[in-house]
Amino acid sequence: MEYSKKMPNTTEGWLQCAKEFEEHWNYPHCVAAMYGKHVMLQAPINSGSEYYNYKSYFSIVLFALVDANYNFIFADVGTQGRISDGGIFKHSLIWKKIQENSLSLPESKELPGREKRIPYVILGDEAFALHEHVMKPYSGLYEKGSKERIFNYRLSRARRVSENAFGILSAVFRVLRKPMLLEPNKARDVVLTTMYLHNYLRKSKNSRNTYTPAGTFDSELNDGTVVAGSWRRDDVNQTSMCRLKKIPRKSPSNAQEIREVFAEYFFTNGRIPWQNDSA
Repeated sequence: MEYSKKMPNTTEGWLQCAKEFEEHWNYPHCVAAMYGKHVMLQAPINSGSEYYNYKSYFSIVLFALVDANYNFIFADVGTQGRISDGGIFKHSLIWKKIQENSLSLPESKELPGREKRIPYVILGDEAFALHEHVMKPYSGLYEKGSKERIFNYRLSRARRVSENAFGILSAVFRVLRKPMLLEPNKARDVVLTTMYLHNYLRKSKNSRNTYTPAGTFDSELNDGTVVAGSWRRDDVNQTSMCRLKKIPRKSPSNAQEIREVFAEYFFTNGRIPWQNDSA
């Protein structure tokens, strides 16, 4: 089941998302960050192996997009755990809309000081495939100060909003801390409900300060040093949600070229003062 109440349906809406990612996280042309996790279940009745995942337990999958302010703007919940983790994104409505060019994303545009027009993108981790509209880190190890390492830092810094949003869910809504004793459809409804509540509690200043007080999310000092959010302490060994499996795959050449443009930009005129020390 998909949830997309807050997802922009106009180019102007996506441009606003991109503006917020650039202002808050210094990542231009980014409209959202995506993340996915397996939500552990008890063995569903008569399900066979449909919900049995690579971690050898039963699960449904939660895949979501998060904006620059830690709000869920799209979610796809309920895919059977047996589905290849690499295929989770390609089973979603978002992928279908990207393929059909019906997501209303802004037209490709040059980064400041660059000549090549590049598309607006969604940021993901190693579990997702590189695509012209999906950026992920370079795989492997790179020397400190290299453009690949700096790109990985800049992407991970912006993508952290999705990791924090997922972390808050399992830290606050304790139904997600242990295997759900529910059938998949009911478990799906429970997970969606926690996401609706998360967005609702993030809406007003008073409820936001109570639900996610200062120190809840990861934060940064002036020199770029990351201070872990309090949810990470609460979440340790107390969640039934497991990350999607990292799956190596060959990337399309056009997607690699787009990543190179971002990397060169972050390495040169798009740099931030502390990135060499933090990357």
